[in-house]
Amino acid sequence: MLLEQDANIVDWNAENDAANPHNWPGHKRWAHVILVAVLALVSNMAPAMCAPGIHGLMVDFNISSQAVSTLAITLYVLGIAIGPMFMSPLSEVYGRLPVYHMANLAFVAFMVGSAMSKNIGQFMVFRFISGCAGGTPIALGGGTIADVTPIEKRGVAMALFSLGPLAGPVLGPVIGGFVAAGKGWRWTFWLLAILGGAIGIAMLIVMRETQPKVLLERKAARLRASTCNTHLRSMLARSLTPRQVLVQALGRPVKLLLRSPVLLVISLYLALVFGLMYLLFTTFTDVFEGQYGFRTSISGLVYLGLGFALVTSMVLFTVLNDRVWRAWMKAEGVQRPRPEHRLVLMICFSPFAGVGLFIYGWTAYYKVHWIVPIIGTVFIGFGAFFVIMPAQLYLVDLFGSEAAASALGANNLLRYLSSTFLPLAGPGMYRALNYGWGNTLLGFLALGFVPAPVLLYKYGEWLRARDAVKF
Repeated sequence: MLLEQDANIVDWNAENDAANPHNWPGHKRWAHVILVAVLALVSNMAPAMCAPGIHGLMVDFNISSQAVSTLAITLYVLGIAIGPMFMSPLSEVYGRLPVYHMANLAFVAFMVGSAMSKNIGQFMVFRFISGCAGGTPIALGGGTIADVTPIEKRGVAMALFSLGPLAGPVLGPVIGGFVAAGKGWRWTFWLLAILGGAIGIAMLIVMRETQPKVLLERKAARLRASTCNTHLRSMLARSLTPRQVLVQALGRPVKLLLRSPVLLVISLYLALVFGLMYLLFTTFTDVFEGQYGFRTSISGLVYLGLGFALVTSMVLFTVLNDRVWRAWMKAEGVQRPRPEHRLVLMICFSPFAGVGLFIYGWTAYYKVHWIVPIIGTVFIGFGAFFVIMPAQLYLVDLFGSEAAASALGANNLLRYLSSTFLPLAGPGMYRALNYGWGNTLLGFLALGFVPAPVLLYKYGEWLRARDAVKF
C-alpha cells in the first residue's frame, strides 16, 4: 500500500497482503519453521557427537592433555559464539535466505575437513570454522520465526525451534556412541556432513526469503522499474549505504548487549545454564565409563535422561504456555500480553536445574546405582528447558522481527563462550572438590540466578521504558 502521508513510501498492500510472510499459507510458514528447526538440531548435534569417541581421537593424534581433549569438543561451540555475530547482521542487510545457504555449505565442507584431518591442528581449525557456520540457524531462527508467525502463534514455533539447541547435544552423543564404536570417530563427522547436505538441498527447494526489509525493498525496486518513479522507497529502507548498514549492523549485537540491562541479565542466565550443561557433558565419560563400566557404544545412552526431560518439557510447555499467558492477562486486567508474561514458567520451573545438579553430583560421588545420577540429569534438563525456552520467546517479543536476530546473536555470544571455556575448569574443580561438592557449587550457582526472572517480571516493563535501546 502506498501510504497517504507519502505516496512514495512502499508498504504491504494491506494487512492481509499475501506477500507478507505473516500471511503465507500455514503449510508454507510451518515448512520454514520445521526446516530451520531441523537445521538447528543437526548443527547442535555436532558439539558433543564426537564425545563418546574422544579417546579414539586422542590416540590417533597422540594427545595426552585432558584440557586439549575437552577443547577438541568445545571449540566448535566457540565458533557458534563468534559466527552469529557476523551472520545475524548479514541477514538483516542481505536477507536470511542467502546467509542460510552460504553457511550450510560451509558447515558441510568443514565437517568433511574434520573427518579427513591429519593432525590436531587441522582438526581444531576445521572444528572452529564449522562451528562458525553451524551457529547460523541458532542466530537467525528466532528472526525467521518472527518473520512468518504473528506473536500469538509464536509459542509453539519457538518451542519446536528451541529443541535444536537443547536436543542436539543430547541426540548427538547417543548416535555418536554407536557410530564411533562401529565405524570410528571420523564417521561421526561424515554423518554430520551427509545430514547437513540433505537439509541444504531441502532448503534450496522449499525456503524463500522472509526478511521484511528485503522483501519491501524488492517490491520498491519493481515499482520503480514499472512506474519510472525513482522516488519510491521501502517503508523500512534506510538512508545509509549497504556498506554503512553492514558496519552498523555488525556492531548491533554487542551494542544491544551492553546497552540493554534486560538482554544482559537474560544472556548471563542462559550463559550459566548452557555452560553448566556442557561442563556436565564432559563428566559423563569418566562417570559412566570409569565408575559404572559402560562401553563406548552405549555410553551415549546416558544422555537420554536429558532427552526425556526435554521432550517432557516441550509437551508441558505447549500445554501450559497459552493457558498461563491468558490467566496472567486476566489477573492483571490487560487486553494484550506483556513480554514479561513469558517469564512465568521460567520462574516456576528453573529451580529444577540446581536440584538436579545436587542429585547428580552426590549420587555419582557415592556410586549409587547408575539410574539415579541419570534421574538427576532429567531434573537438570527440565530446568534448563524452562530457562532457555521462555528466554528465547521473551527476547523475540521484545525486539521483534527487525532486531531479533541481533539480540539472539548477542545472547548466543555469551552462552556459547561460557559453553566453550567453563568446561575447561571442570577437571581441576572436580579434582579439588570431587563430584559431590563440585556439583553442589554448580547447583548453588544455578539457584543464585532464580531471582532474576522474578525481578524482570516485576520491573521489566519499567526497565524497558528507561532503556537506552528502543524495543
